[in-house]
Amino acid sequence: MDAALPGYEEQWWRALAVFRAFSVLYAAVLYALARDDYEHVTAGWLVLAGLVVWTVLTYLWYRRPAARRWPLLSVDLLIAAAAVVATRPLQFDSDAGAQTLPVIWVGAPVIAWALVYGWGAAVPASAVIGLAYVAERGAVTPALLHNTVLVLVAGATVGYVCGLAWRSERRLAAALRDQAAAQERDRLARVVHDGVLQVLTYVSRRGRELGGDAGELAGLAAEQEIALRALITAGPAASRSPGRLDLGELLRAAATPRVSVAVPPAPVLLPAAAAHELAAAVAAALDNVERHAGPEARAYVLLDDDGADVTVVVRDTGAGFAPGRLAAAAAEGRLGVARSVVGRLRSLGGSAQVTGAPGDGVEVTLRLPRRTAALSRRGAP
Repeated sequence: MDAALPGYEEQWWRALAVFRAFSVLYAAVLYALARDDYEHVTAGWLVLAGLVVWTVLTYLWYRRPAARRWPLLSVDLLIAAAAVVATRPLQFDSDAGAQTLPVIWVGAPVIAWALVYGWGAAVPASAVIGLAYVAERGAVTPALLHNTVLVLVAGATVGYVCGLAWRSERRLAAALRDQAAAQERDRLARVVHDGVLQVLTYVSRRGRELGGDAGELAGLAAEQEIALRALITAGPAASRSPGRLDLGELLRAAATPRVSVAVPPAPVLLPAAAAHELAAAVAAALDNVERHAGPEARAYVLLDDDGADVTVVVRDTGAGFAPGRLAAAAAEGRLGVARSVVGRLRSLGGSAQVTGAPGDGVEVTLRLPRRTAALSRRGAP
């Protein structure tokens, strides 16, 4: 818990300092009222004066986060235990077992341990105080157990509540960062979509129509368009699992006025290499739509995850193809679909099926079993 947010953490330590101050004052008042029960009154005042000095010192030292470590906490706890043990020799024999000198002040070091190391640290810390009570009383009594349990409950409760609040504040801070990033991303997306993406889309389409060198420029423009869309649609990095990517997030980057993308609301997490390869296969299928489906064709990308398999369907409303067309294209050396789509899925341990008919568009079904995706060791392209 020592990595807590500064503003939040300071509130707890200020509250502990206030508790120390009031509890040592309370101990002094009780001692003044019961001083006739003590044989060595002056020595008792010296012990309380030492607690006052230590209270001031801990306020100064605990203000520095670097000092909130086990060495200072241990000294703090031992001083509390020593103040408890010092009670017995100062009292008259007949008053043995009366209220100890520090009274409730002994709870402060236990709470400090719980603030730094979590509520579980209150258990050994309160055990030290309990042993000091045994040494002071000379026996295990109901009052001793009662006081020890109170110290334990106080420290553990404060530590537990502090942990809950600390985690809540971290989640809130992360949510606020994500919200700010999303707002800025949306603003940039509007600016980019209304200008740069429209131009890149036009250059890509027009270059393919012209062919030749213009076709090469069209390919570069298409790559930059995909990269730019991925940049402005990517979710916050903090929301991703280490080594895994949300396939839905990658596919959303392919959306254009002519390409509709539908993904589940929950993230579809895959190993980064598998997610990139599957997204690349979808991009290759959409590139075929752009090249062969016709200028008015629309494409639809549908992502589904049933827990066992991840399935992506790319369907278009274009001209389709005649039976045997894919086999003929492969025989002629045109391996776009065979290598960029089918080959990618086979390398991942998945499958790709391409179906179509003249005038009825083309449907590409990509299926990747999760068990084979988990074994993927290929680097992202």
